[in-house]
Amino acid sequence: MPLILLTNDDGITSPGLQTLQAAISPLGQVVTVAPDRDNSAVSHSLTMNRPLRVQRLTESSYTLDGTPTDCVSIALGKILKRRPDLLISGINAGPNMGDDISYSGTVSAAVEGTMYAIPSMAVSLAGEPPLDFIRAGKVAARLAAMILARGLPENTLLNVNVPGNPLIAGTKVTRQGRRIWENSIQETRDPRGRCYYWIGGGTPLKDSAEDTDVHAIRTGYISITPIHLDHTNHEGIFHLRDDWQLEEQEL
Repeated sequence: MPLILLTNDDGITSPGLQTLQAAISPLGQVVTVAPDRDNSAVSHSLTMNRPLRVQRLTESSYTLDGTPTDCVSIALGKILKRRPDLLISGINAGPNMGDDISYSGTVSAAVEGTMYAIPSMAVSLAGEPPLDFIRAGKVAARLAAMILARGLPENTLLNVNVPGNPLIAGTKVTRQGRRIWENSIQETRDPRGRCYYWIGGGTPLKDSAEDTDVHAIRTGYISITPIHLDHTNHEGIFHLRDDWQLEEQEL
């Protein structure tokens, strides 16, 4: 029976994670290791400045006072008795696409699994509250079954975004788009008149390309983006080597 590890960045009590557990359970033995609180936008951070504590909630569910990446690391190194056949992170409340994946704890948990050669997938649900995670759970289950049967390319994870509207146009395999936020830093003052800043909100600038995750969600499609661990710009290697001739210079 396949062993499937679940985690997220919204916390152990999030409805998205609960829906994912129910949707995935028919596929194998499911073990959940998730943060004890919301860890949105923590990216791929590991907690190294304090000890971490694990609390066992049920026979197959654990919570950790750390980040999503901590959860995957502790699960693989200490909790699980054998290597999982699949790791799924989600279902996140809100999309993780474009430039947002650099900040995403949801995607970073799947990155951590991929680093250990475990087939991994991040699943997020776009739209405005109240969110209905049922459709996203069904999408996650279908893709999970395909990954278990066929595997994934080496060093590659899937970043899946599901539109929140009930009428889905279809599925598109996409590339990562651009999603820069405008006016995302709010400046205000406390009761004593001192200035402080709050990061969040703002307006996302639209990516005009039509083959991206951003465009797919905007037009009502499920977006499936293969994300590779190698961040190297291979064309840039030739640019620096040949045009700049950096290898021939002393710096």
